[in-house]
Amino acid sequence: MIAIRKFWIALIFSGLSIVAFSQNDNAQAPQQTTDQHEPPAAGQMSAENEHDDCGHPIDEETEGEFNAGETAVHHIGDANAIHIYGDLYMHLPCFLYAPGHGWTITTTAAFHAEHHGSGTVSKDGYVLVHGNIMRLQDPALAAGEFQVEGYRHKEETVDGKTKYLYSAVIEGVCKPLDSKTTLDGGMMGGGITSFYDFSITRNVFTMLLTALLLFALFRSAANAAVRREGQAPKGLQNFLEPFYTFIRDEVAKPSIGPKYEKYMPYLLSAFFFILGLNLIGQIPFFPGSANLTGNISVTIVLAVLTFAVTMFSSNKHFWEHTLWMPGIPPVLKIFILTPVEILGIFLKPFTLLLRLFANITAGHIVVMCFVGLIFIFGKGGTSISGTVTGVVASVPLTLFMMALELLVAFLQAFIFTMLSATYIGMALEEPHHDHH
Repeated sequence: MIAIRKFWIALIFSGLSIVAFSQNDNAQAPQQTTDQHEPPAAGQMSAENEHDDCGHPIDEETEGEFNAGETAVHHIGDANAIHIYGDLYMHLPCFLYAPGHGWTITTTAAFHAEHHGSGTVSKDGYVLVHGNIMRLQDPALAAGEFQVEGYRHKEETVDGKTKYLYSAVIEGVCKPLDSKTTLDGGMMGGGITSFYDFSITRNVFTMLLTALLLFALFRSAANAAVRREGQAPKGLQNFLEPFYTFIRDEVAKPSIGPKYEKYMPYLLSAFFFILGLNLIGQIPFFPGSANLTGNISVTIVLAVLTFAVTMFSSNKHFWEHTLWMPGIPPVLKIFILTPVEILGIFLKPFTLLLRLFANITAGHIVVMCFVGLIFIFGKGGTSISGTVTGVVASVPLTLFMMALELLVAFLQAFIFTMLSATYIGMALEEPHHDHH
């Protein structure tokens, strides 16, 4: 029971850590800047003037050529509301903070989301654009509700980087929008803007749902193990025990050695948590389809947890062979070996986060692009023969890719756990003494 209790403490700690960091989602709308053209005066905008200084209507591409890449990226991105079907959405809590204006606590229902998850009403200066909350830069719109007539975007190159600048059309005038502040400080396209978003997004909701399901499954299996002590396991307990024994006998013991029991709660937490997120992401409809492990924020936190466990477990022998290897000329240590070893300490968690993120994201994008063949061949529904050809081509490819993704879901959970155990084992390794 003590081991099981430690297991759940580690699982809950992992989940709460991801909640804290999950706001850094570079798949959101690209960062808005204040370098906008002067908006036109009221009454100057008309339906015929589709391409003015504000840019294009954000849904204009749905009437033209189908862009499989943009559609795929949009569907794997995070959002403040969960799309169920058509114009039906599951609305989530919003916790928004703007310096100088205070907190706004509401739900995405307040924005009256319609086509493509775009809201028709602003709430205290916030709007909903394709399921993502953005903020109006105009201080006159920072309080109350205003009717939004549409949204526009345009590309603009700033300091050599191409960014999308978004605007909301209110009373015939384009009002520039800000994206939310992200923790990357601009390294991955985000940065510090006029507001902070602490909302429960689709990814956070799915992550908490996964943690709850895992807790229910393992609580049930633990109760069954207590009731049937000394008897052969059956049912859910019988299903889960092979996973436990596999991680213990094939991962923890060979990689860590005699002290493996201390690290079993973390390794089991990491394995089942990643596996659960991968599997629920395979479900193509609500409550699945969220791209959790394809969100680099989530994989960063998981890798940091492994890094922290490794560093706190390291012994004198590990640091001696990392910083000042015995038996090596000092010149080689100072200029080559020690810098390389120090770099390797940080590269290990980096490869962990990148491998998991890249594999899951790539699989989701490929599936979406295969489905997009239907619309590409069918020219957006205008060609029946093309649509049939697209279906014939895309359905078997999509089914094959989804089967492959199912394998990858288990494989990536295993690889992350195995490498974590290997890194911990390296930090715990004791010096070998030759006996003659």
